[in-house]
Amino acid sequence: MKRIGIVGGTGYTGIELLRMLVNHTKVEVAYLTSRSEAGNSVASLYPWLDHYDALEFEAPSIERLCHCDLVFYATPNQIAMHEAPELLNRGVKLIDLAADFRFSDATVWQSIYGAPHASPELLCDAVYGLPEIYRDRIKDAFLVGNPGCYPTASTLAVLPLIESGQLDLENLILDGKSGASGAGRNPRTDLIVAEASDNFHAYAASGHRHGPEIEYQLSQLAGRSVSVTFVPHLLPMIRGIEVTAYIKTPLSLEDALTLYRQRYADEPLVSVVQSPQHPETRWVRGSNRCVLGLYQQKPGQIIVSSVIDNLVKGAAGQAIQNMNLMLGFDETTALPMHALSP
Repeated sequence: MKRIGIVGGTGYTGIELLRMLVNHTKVEVAYLTSRSEAGNSVASLYPWLDHYDALEFEAPSIERLCHCDLVFYATPNQIAMHEAPELLNRGVKLIDLAADFRFSDATVWQSIYGAPHASPELLCDAVYGLPEIYRDRIKDAFLVGNPGCYPTASTLAVLPLIESGQLDLENLILDGKSGASGAGRNPRTDLIVAEASDNFHAYAASGHRHGPEIEYQLSQLAGRSVSVTFVPHLLPMIRGIEVTAYIKTPLSLEDALTLYRQRYADEPLVSVVQSPQHPETRWVRGSNRCVLGLYQQKPGQIIVSSVIDNLVKGAAGQAIQNMNLMLGFDETTALPMHALSP
């Protein structure tokens, strides 16, 4: 039985990790941290997780974390990068759900997040945790940077065209929409029911932090610079992400569909719908799947719709998918494969 630690267990991603890991037969959550809730049991705060009746939140301790086989950091940016070196030196594997290890270039990281990286020497060894691309590297990794939710949906939407060289790298437009849980659990006026309900709007249209992450990863795959226009929007719902990609490509719709179905044929968590179906966020709510749909309005252009649950495939579920690979388990163990309905 592998011992798992979770740093930051009271946010939405930490709660989701607990929800899914309770069904894992080969790991146990041995250490769970929260500065604000130390001494309280999981069951007292989250009664639906009463399987963890004996597990309590504890104050963070590097020494305690070093007794784990793998640690999840479900924390804000600039936490894991300060603590990773000691854990790695002690043989502990680490998955960061924030952005500290999503870039292999410290200069790029600093330009986005406005501070020097605390552990730049680790960036070359960190693996970007998108299994559909980096599965073999993740299996051997000790340090994984879990992708952002928008980058996951966006990258899977365009991956086959990037790999095949059939995408115009100068004119990629990504229109993203997310439920309110994507902003985290801390209270904000624009996310309360009276503000978010019956409302829909763009945000960070002048530049969202996930835009550079998308550009960076796609450029790594393409072998040259990819120009992305990315605008996110807030949907009046709790979970779910939909990204619509507007792509210039010489492929016909039929050829593009063939390409996508071949690329994802062996991927257990990605599927392509039959035209004229349009993927809906409720199809993936609570699951670790990504569903794609392809369309064409005119020659030379393909439209791809990509849906995921931002808290599962966009965060905690993908982190567990990476954990399974890193610990030698079947990739889909304990992952919810089907959506909640209604």
